[in-house]
Amino acid sequence: MIRLMVQVVYDKPVYWFVFCKDELLLQRETEGRCTVPYGAEPPVKLAEWNTVHRLTPLEGRDCRTVSIDMPVVGDERYVMTGLRASYDILPRGLYLKAGKGAEILYWDKNTKFCGVCGAPMKLHTDISKRCTNCGKEVWPQLATAIIVLVRRGDSILLVHAHNLRGKYYGLVAGFVETGETLEECVRRELMEETGVTVKNIRYFGSQPWPYPCGLMIGFYADYVEGDLHLQRSEIAYGGWFSRDKLPDIPGKVSMARMLIDAWLEGRLAEGCGG
Repeated sequence: MIRLMVQVVYDKPVYWFVFCKDELLLQRETEGRCTVPYGAEPPVKLAEWNTVHRLTPLEGRDCRTVSIDMPVVGDERYVMTGLRASYDILPRGLYLKAGKGAEILYWDKNTKFCGVCGAPMKLHTDISKRCTNCGKEVWPQLATAIIVLVRRGDSILLVHAHNLRGKYYGLVAGFVETGETLEECVRRELMEETGVTVKNIRYFGSQPWPYPCGLMIGFYADYVEGDLHLQRSEIAYGGWFSRDKLPDIPGKVSMARMLIDAWLEGRLAEGCGG
């Protein structure tokens, strides 16, 4: 195959979020830290079919993202790493922007053709495409999910879902279905997966979850009743755990860990909720 390479040069430096499949190209710094390449030219040669997407600026600096065909190897200046692993070696702002880049590239890859008439889609704005035949417009779609920490006295409910990597325990989570509120989703997921009911459902926070295109919305709630009856198709094992007997828990990148840390540190409010 003949690869036609093109030179891309901007009139001012930009951050380059370069992905190869699910790995991100990072520039090495000192003491195990990394950054995202920053310059007027991309850190790698691009093929003519590698579409460069514009992202919103980060602290006044322009950002671009692009997917390449082959990983960068043999250059000591750079390292390829998974997006999730980059959380530990990137500043928070760069990690979050990398997540947005990954979501845009995923959306671009999966919307090449119109879902109505099958004709090719063409970029219309930075975050929209328009069908070249029927004019149908599409935008990046988010898969919204809830995650909930349930308190029972001095213990919390932890579970190990089949889709979790490793042996750690997390929190009950699930996707919001059409026609239900976030609070209804919390109640339904808990009932379906564990058989427990809750009260005082309170919002904790939200988090973009670019694996591949999610929005995670965190809640905490208080146990009411119900013996644990785990949905074995979803949950491998679970139980109630006190502060001094916690199993392995998720890494700090996750909303689950943020909720658990807030509980450990006494930062979750008491009182009435939904």
